[in-house]
Amino acid sequence: MNTTTKLIKLKENKMDVKIMIMGLGSVGQYLLDYLCSAGDERIEIIVAGRNKDKMQQDVNIVRVAAAIRGKLRTKIKIVENCDLDNIESIKKCLQENQPDIIVNTSRVYAGLKYGSISWKNFRAYGIWTPLSIKYIKNIMEAVETEAESAIVINTSYSDAVIPWLKSAGKAYPDFGSGNLNHLIPRIRFAVAQQYGIIDEWNIDVSLATGHFHDVVISKEGQNEGVDQLIAVMYKNHKIEFDQKEILSKCVIPMPVDAKRNMMNASSNYEIIAAILGAVYEDKKTRIHVPGFDGNIGGYPVWIDGSDGKIEAYIDEGNFDYMDMVLHNQKSMYKDGIEKIENGNLIYTDELIEKVQRTFETRLPKSVAFGQIDETAEYIIQNIIKKAGK
Repeated sequence: MNTTTKLIKLKENKMDVKIMIMGLGSVGQYLLDYLCSAGDERIEIIVAGRNKDKMQQDVNIVRVAAAIRGKLRTKIKIVENCDLDNIESIKKCLQENQPDIIVNTSRVYAGLKYGSISWKNFRAYGIWTPLSIKYIKNIMEAVETEAESAIVINTSYSDAVIPWLKSAGKAYPDFGSGNLNHLIPRIRFAVAQQYGIIDEWNIDVSLATGHFHDVVISKEGQNEGVDQLIAVMYKNHKIEFDQKEILSKCVIPMPVDAKRNMMNASSNYEIIAAILGAVYEDKKTRIHVPGFDGNIGGYPVWIDGSDGKIEAYIDEGNFDYMDMVLHNQKSMYKDGIEKIENGNLIYTDELIEKVQRTFETRLPKSVAFGQIDETAEYIIQNIIKKAGK
């Protein structure tokens, strides 16, 4: 079932909305807080995971904080014993709760910031794709039979994970979150600074790029020799700008700990708000998401509830679709992914060489879909543990 069909079904219901958060780590807890702060009585939040005591503590502090602010209108349910390594466990969780929206905020090897290893050693995050896909492939297998019409949002490296699922002929999430979306405020702030614009919220930025450029622009303020697809408007007037100059201003000091996950949680919240805005208020909202409709990299996407319809589609108002695809392929190549085809993830020779040189470990050139779990474990044993994590 495609995303537009799911949106139509949700609009036809137009009653209370059940949102399930799978994996209540820092992204999940921030998202829970933001959803509770919306004060929306139509929302029921289902928190699913393994550790009931920890989930209960995390839920309690969010509920109390929201109540102090006078915002607690949202019902919260805790579902224990939802093991993302066990597809039957996930199926049972979905069957019993029937969520309308599912947000996967889980990750393999929780607590590790993968980029703390990959950026300094490889400048390529794509190495982690088998770990990033491990839980969401299980979730999607369960969704296909138990919650087919649920809209699924994935938080972990969707630039490559969602295309890999689609390439293998599997069910795949409707939206990824984060990554290129984290660049939008940085670019907006930079343009406002450059042109002396006080009301920066009236600056509209459209962007299509892959995960690598989110990182290199955020960290280094440069595009690594690949001109970016960026369009900027201010109050309906196009702004012509020097890309090199604007990108150089995108380096903003930030924490490197779990507080960074506020950004990813905010991206998830933005997607959910756009969905509910289209369903309940006939709004049309543009978001920036990775992996939409199984495309590699990140794209501007409309969630459009206007004119009596509801649908989701890539925004081609500023950039040609094929230009966006080709640009994203270049960005993802720099992230260590040569291509994804016929259910196979194919690493670049450059990444394989860097891994060999740094960790004396040989990555496979190609990872078949059926080899995901064993490759993920191989990476944990031969790279993460060798790095002392």
